[in-house]
Amino acid sequence: MKTYLVTVHPRGTVALPVDLRRRLHIDEKDSQIKLIEHDDGRVELVPVVAVPADQAWFWTERWQAMEREANADIAAGRVAIVEGADELIAHLDA
Repeated sequence: MKTYLVTVHPRGTVALPVDLRRRLHIDEKDSQIKLIEHDDGRVELVPVVAVPADQAWFWTERWQAMEREANADIAAGRVAIVEGADELIAHLDA
């Protein structure tokens, strides 16, 4: 665990150390962090990856469950590889 001492500037801004920003991938333009205030007074900063609205469906619990199921099928070898539409139709008809 690393500890940093940072200064809160008059307008409430805090500059995070460069190595921390790079390691947490929050050194890109418009990066976001979630600030969590705990009941005991601790403040926690958590990096957040924003998901574009047109891709939000992929991160729903239902879709992620289907992704896990597909990954399990692939890992177990329950897949067929076909070349082209005709071979796919023939495989589905079999």
